Amino acid sequence: MEIDIWSDIACPWCFIGITRFQRVLDGFEHRDEVSVRLHSYQLDPSLPESFDGSEADYLAERKGMPKDQVEQMFGQVRAAGESEGITLDFDSVQVANSRRAHRLLHAARVEDEGGDTARRLKMALLKAHFTDGESISDPDVLVRLASEAGMDSDTARIAVGDSPEAHRLDQAVQNDIALAGQLGIQGVPFFVLANKYGISGAQPAEAFEQALGQVWDELHPRVQPLAVPGLEGVEASGDVCGPEGCA
Repeated sequence: MEIDIWSDIACPWCFIGITRFQRVLDGFEHRDEVSVRLHSYQLDPSLPESFDGSEADYLAERKGMPKDQVEQMFGQVRAAGESEGITLDFDSVQVANSRRAHRLLHAARVEDEGGDTARRLKMALLKAHFTDGESISDPDVLVRLASEAGMDSDTARIAVGDSPEAHRLDQAVQNDIALAGQLGIQGVPFFVLANKYGISGAQPAEAFEQALGQVWDELHPRVQPLAVPGLEGVEASGDVCGPEGCA
């Protein structure tokens, strides 16, 4: 089963939702037969490389949100993060454009087609941004995080720089965003299961568990035993032959 996830790095609900989904997926009985692919999305592509102000200032100035509403929202999101073992330190967040970091994630996907490196890097970027107060537009920070996630440092440096390869990666980011638009995705995180079913937002674990089970069963139907009226309780099978012989 294939699962595609659209998310931004400058998105606390993405941090929470992906963490929660990954925990559910790790406990799924068919985990080894599920592949996950990360896709880029930007909540504010117009943001400069860095914003001179706090996260609260940014939301108040660029999004027009009253400061008291911002603080109330921060409290709700912090509580949700704590339920997943995530520390969200909004006071230390360095507001920055996530585009360069998305290019790096695409480079990680190219280097490791299995996706493990990209997933490790994605979680490291989210933690760096929301917990550790690091800039997700700083090339040195990005290269260090990529190297720690298992990427080749030279490849990472090219991805976050200004080169033909970096521009190609930037187009890959834009393609992801364009595809999100075609699919009608207007908010993240957004999960697409089996190229057919969409789940919007950081849903409760129970919702993810139910979705995984239902989609898996649809993709892998099983023949149900026949219930014969009047013969309830009677063994619904007879003698058969199988690969090991007949019985």
